[in-house]
Amino acid sequence: MKNKSVQFIIIFVAILGVNLLASRFFFRLDLTQEKRYTISEASKNLLQNLDDEVYVKVYLTGKGIPAGFKRLENAVKETLDEFQIYGGTNIKYTFIDLNAEYKDEKTRNEKIAAIAQKGITPTNVYNNEDGKKTQSLILPGAIITYKDKEIATLLLKGNKLSSPQEILNQSYEGVEYQLASAIKRVTATEKKKIGFFINYTNLPAVNQLDLIGALKPNYELYPVDLRNSPTLDGLDAIFVLKPEQVFNDDDKYKIDQFIMNGGKAIFFVDAVKVDSVAREGNMAQVQSVGLEDLLFKYGVRLNPNLIKDAQMSAAIPLDVGNFGDRSNIQLTQWQYFPLINTFGKSPIVRNLDAIYTKYVGTLDTVRANGILKTPLLMTSQYTQLLKAPAIMSYNFASKDLNASQYNAGVQTVGLLLEGKFESLYKNRILPSDARFANFKADGKATKIIVCSDGDIPANDFDKKNNTPLPLGFDKYSGNTFANKDFVLNAIDYLLDDNGVIVARNKEIKLRPLDKAALQDDRTYWQSINLIIPVIILAILGIARNFWRQRKYTR
Repeated sequence: MKNKSVQFIIIFVAILGVNLLASRFFFRLDLTQEKRYTISEASKNLLQNLDDEVYVKVYLTGKGIPAGFKRLENAVKETLDEFQIYGGTNIKYTFIDLNAEYKDEKTRNEKIAAIAQKGITPTNVYNNEDGKKTQSLILPGAIITYKDKEIATLLLKGNKLSSPQEILNQSYEGVEYQLASAIKRVTATEKKKIGFFINYTNLPAVNQLDLIGALKPNYELYPVDLRNSPTLDGLDAIFVLKPEQVFNDDDKYKIDQFIMNGGKAIFFVDAVKVDSVAREGNMAQVQSVGLEDLLFKYGVRLNPNLIKDAQMSAAIPLDVGNFGDRSNIQLTQWQYFPLINTFGKSPIVRNLDAIYTKYVGTLDTVRANGILKTPLLMTSQYTQLLKAPAIMSYNFASKDLNASQYNAGVQTVGLLLEGKFESLYKNRILPSDARFANFKADGKATKIIVCSDGDIPANDFDKKNNTPLPLGFDKYSGNTFANKDFVLNAIDYLLDDNGVIVARNKEIKLRPLDKAALQDDRTYWQSINLIIPVIILAILGIARNFWRQRKYTR
């Protein structure tokens, strides 16, 4: 009896000690291969520094939703559970099933429409129940509320050219980023400042509306008259949007020194200008805006050419010949509008949908010491390069393709540059120059992005209805491409000091079952799963009984 009492006290003290240690020293072990339950340090810092309650309403739930969406729902719940560990009582969440909460169909539809207006697009999904195909409406998103502010985030995101299972897996991988970035935006107390140059672009304001509307909630936007601004001090980033006027040397110097002082920059620049010359085609001419030597110094060359992509390109209406006494207008692949669906290894473009481009040229990297160059946007391998000046005839679009002519390979059209840049004006600013006192020949560490298509961040305009179209929307196919996501990710990467965007690098591997083997060996594996556990339990019971008999018969 005495020994048993001592044993009991030792066990009690050990359990008490473990609990006391656990209450003081927190740790978790993630034994999964891809660390699916481990959130990034940036997300942890964000959550640990919350100063008030963040409430998350998740609408991705419901009775009988397909297994793939159920897996995504579970991933959201698991991620929010992890968020609560680091955010404590400042993170609260609930899952809302609109079908269960609103029995009245009219009321439910009104609620769905209101949520859709906030940016969570309803998705129709099909499921098999007892051999019957059923259709249900799912809202794959969440609304995050903080104080008097709220923001919606879409949780179903992926490349539309992937299979449904791959899209769901891409969405699974992006859950942490979508939730953490939404929390970051809704809780932000200070907005970064972005300058837009108004002197150098002819792009109408109506073609910038969706871009401005997407950036405005999270950043302070400033139109900058570069010619009358002595410096770019006070800005965090500059956005060079489709310049068509030549930058003078003074303004180029201001951009250079802004970057030398650690400023971020994103350039959407065309090296070729395209004009319509007749019904037969367009004219491509070399366009120099004066930034070529600046970008070359930083490590990238804009080439005066156009890419024809035979595999991935958008369609436009073209006259393919007469039909009786009338023109025969058909949607025809226009190879000068490549759809970019090949991406580099960067969180900016991970799991991104295809990007719509118009008359895009190539980028080459050149030597720049200490600069890390990461390709972001690339064409398919079936390309042909057209050097400007040249005529682009509409007739070729209706002809059969000669595959042997499309042998230029994968071409880069978007590039990320990171590091400490060297000034274009190094060894050119003399002590007698008034600018010498504040001149920096070697820069602080910073980042810039260069894209060789000025139309990526520009939206089209519906003249018939007098309304701007969404950024990335193709009015001929009705598809909305990922242009807006790319621009927002790019700006986020440039200006995100916390590094939340790194969460986009999370990778969850698909491990599908072998359906053929499953069908053939179904009975075998069912037997194994049913019988083996019973046998193990029986063996343990017999062994325990045998041990007790030996112990108490002595």
